[in-house]
Amino acid sequence: MKNSKKDVKKWLNPYRNIFLVVSLIFIFWMLFFDANSWLIHRELNKEIEALNDQKEFYNNEIKRDKAELKALQTEEGLEHYARETYKMKRKNEDIFIIATDSVKKPE
Repeated sequence: MKNSKKDVKKWLNPYRNIFLVVSLIFIFWMLFFDANSWLIHRELNKEIEALNDQKEFYNNEIKRDKAELKALQTEEGLEHYARETYKMKRKNEDIFIIATDSVKKPE
């Protein structure tokens, strides 16, 4: 029992373990208060991840737009776009637009 109390007193005495105290203070400072702290790195990593997600989204949008532009360069694609978007028609052609009810009927 006496031996364990001596060990505890030995570790708790700050004058004997100044290196331990200074090391703990240094580690605490570097983790939380330094300009390159762990907290700042965590926030920056989250921001980088969000920016990479945006980059992936915009690259997919660019691919989709390129495919649409390629389709519009053909005669059939241009006609399809005009018919769908602007409801254009050919001469001597009738177009019927069917509107659906947005209210569900009871079954």
